[in-house]
Amino acid sequence: MRGGAEMRAESVGAETRGGRSGPSPSSSLPSFPSPPFPTPRLPGSEASERAVGGRAAAAGRGGGLQSPSRKRRTHRPPRAQCVRALDPAMWGLLLALATFAPAVDVGLGAPSTSVLGLASPATTKVPVPTPHSSPAQPSAGKENGTSEQHVRIRVIKKKKIVMKKRKKLTRPTPPVTARPSVTTSPSGTLDLPEKQEPDCPPLGLESLRVSDNQLDASSSQSFGLGPHRGRLNIQSGLEDGDLFDGAWCAEQQDAEPWLQVDARHPTRFSGIITQGRNSIWRYDWVTSYKVQFSNDSRTWWGSKNRSSGMDAVFPANSDPETPVLNLLPEPQVARFIRLLPQTWLQGGASCLRAEILACPVSDPNGLFPEVPMLGSSDSLDFRHHDYKAMRKLMKQVNEQCPNITRIYSIGKSHQGLKLYVMEMSDQPGEHELGEPEVRYVAGMHGNEALGRELLLLLMQFLCHEFLRGDPRVTRLLTETRIHLLPSMNPDGYETAFRRGSELVGWAEGRWNHQGIDLNHNFADLNTPLWEAEDEGLVPDTVPNHHLPLPTYYTLPNATVAPETWAVIKWMQRIPFVLSANLHGGELVVSYPFDMTRTPWAARELTPTPDEAVFRWLSTVYAGTNRAMQDPDRRPCHSQDFSLYGSIINGADWHTVPGSMNDFSYLHTNCFEVTVELSCDKFPHENELPQEWENNKDALLTYLEQVRMGIAGVVRDKDTELGIADAVISVDGINHDVTTAWGGDYWRLLTPGDYMVTASAEGYHTVTRSCRVTFEEGPVPCNFRLTKTPKQRLRELLAAGAKVPPDLRRRLERLRGQKN
Repeated sequence: MRGGAEMRAESVGAETRGGRSGPSPSSSLPSFPSPPFPTPRLPGSEASERAVGGRAAAAGRGGGLQSPSRKRRTHRPPRAQCVRALDPAMWGLLLALATFAPAVDVGLGAPSTSVLGLASPATTKVPVPTPHSSPAQPSAGKENGTSEQHVRIRVIKKKKIVMKKRKKLTRPTPPVTARPSVTTSPSGTLDLPEKQEPDCPPLGLESLRVSDNQLDASSSQSFGLGPHRGRLNIQSGLEDGDLFDGAWCAEQQDAEPWLQVDARHPTRFSGIITQGRNSIWRYDWVTSYKVQFSNDSRTWWGSKNRSSGMDAVFPANSDPETPVLNLLPEPQVARFIRLLPQTWLQGGASCLRAEILACPVSDPNGLFPEVPMLGSSDSLDFRHHDYKAMRKLMKQVNEQCPNITRIYSIGKSHQGLKLYVMEMSDQPGEHELGEPEVRYVAGMHGNEALGRELLLLLMQFLCHEFLRGDPRVTRLLTETRIHLLPSMNPDGYETAFRRGSELVGWAEGRWNHQGIDLNHNFADLNTPLWEAEDEGLVPDTVPNHHLPLPTYYTLPNATVAPETWAVIKWMQRIPFVLSANLHGGELVVSYPFDMTRTPWAARELTPTPDEAVFRWLSTVYAGTNRAMQDPDRRPCHSQDFSLYGSIINGADWHTVPGSMNDFSYLHTNCFEVTVELSCDKFPHENELPQEWENNKDALLTYLEQVRMGIAGVVRDKDTELGIADAVISVDGINHDVTTAWGGDYWRLLTPGDYMVTASAEGYHTVTRSCRVTFEEGPVPCNFRLTKTPKQRLRELLAAGAKVPPDLRRRLERLRGQKN
């Protein structure tokens, strides 16, 4: 494997902080024979220069042993006497030492041994006397004491400096908050700020702001493993070797693989996040890499280790999915950045997915095209909100618009966090006759955070625009009762929030605290309905709507999450007509059925009787979503939904037994779709303004679709009171709806002519024609039902009243016909 030598060199350089790498400067000096006296050794040690310097420093601070050089300096004879005592041989030795002096001074000024105790072979060494000098040392050693003292002082000072640097550099630094200073590029053409701005956002590989043609690589194993697939959290298709694989992978014979990103503008690069290859068949990930930068894609410079000055080698991944963050030792300003894998999993390939952390740099000379700004004209709170911040924001909206808002809780999560709902209407807290109820649900998967923030933004927007008198918002709040549940899985979100938007990965926080996927946790009502249809029991024996909960689902030991139960009771309590379940990780709107009718089929087109209505609803959202309608957008992962208008039948995508969409359709009157809002499940908060602009009109337009179809009230002809639970049937559509407790109902239908029947227990059935047009607003379709004689008799007998003659005669005729 490549890169082992570089990693070892970098590690050694990191340990010798404060010293100079490479040969000592003294290595360039001529070599001399060793002095004629033996090298003294410090008892109990290897007499390394580090040990000598440490002991000398301790003596210099006044602790431990007193330096013998001070004793010699105290009792040394006058200089003239010393000179007269020297013989000619000693004069020759002094001349040799004088020649050595520069080498001694330089050689000891820098450490000449590595951290492993190995001496540099090119460095000339001069023995340094120890405090316990050998008695056999010649008398010239006394004269050499001056030089000895000078050398020891230099070593002490240098050692002090080295120790300070090591202490400073080895101090643990928080991985996210560290913001080192910026280094200028070698070209020197850019006027760069001195300091790194905090919290550089992602460049946009995961969110697709970085286009495919901005990515390049040294080689690729196939098109499906090309550089355009090297995006953080990208997901592969089911088959390896297709056009949609789960990473960039270099060819096996590529000796120097690299993945390159063109930012298109001068950019301050501050960090890299990497993952391995997403695949159900293979294990491939990079374990270390280097980073290089360029302004012209020809001249490159590397990210250097601050201590050694060598190319930094960054540790990468130890599994395919966990994102690993590496901050650069010093942020670099350039246009291009390259990741150069050095080592990877043994037996695997050089494969990675990545995100680049980068801040834009001002271009005062206008040399580059202007960077498109992500923003919104709406003055809203564009940031991610944890549980406490979400609750605080909802309270602020309620205090700002108390006449049109109400906050209530539908239950608690497994860890006791409340599932808060914001109700918005001109009469909050009560169901108005003839006013439909709609809902948005977000955060079913805790790591899919965009829906949560969009609903918090939506409630702020509706409040602000209502106060401004916006006619569209005013009508929406006057004619509709809106319920916004921003976090169905608050436990999972708190887990994802703690990890952060870029490090949460693809799945962490998806499930609730019990490990339950809430979108597979609702009762399977599809199977009993389809079995009854196959036996010809629908709708005479088994109803085609409001199917009851199975017995197994209500048992005490049933695996049903508290969050799921809370939503089910919420559905049963409020007569919802329309809903959308906000998810993330794709750009598509899926509609029921979510479960395939053929058992064990992975995917299969499985439409509901209301296929036309669901396709209409899905097309309305997808057609008004800016990102879904972008003709230049690329697929998020492995399917190009733009070929189908960015809508799909859920079961034709992949089967989801126990989904909330199917349950809502079969257990209540509510028509619900799933909106996959973005390729990035947890986008950085600097992307929230653009995501709001992408979805704002779609969120409002979808709510307005509750006016599509027919609506009315089913009343008792005699009393004019509304009839609850009356059944509304439409010829040709094998799915009925029922009236609310006041007798009002809403039946979503596409434009056309329909024969509609209203029936209720104890009443005669009434059928009438209703025409749905393209004009805005539901078509009124009211019914007045007459009680059957048996029902009237029951009511009279129950009240203890006398039976009228006409009713008695009518009952007698009915008995005669029966006999």
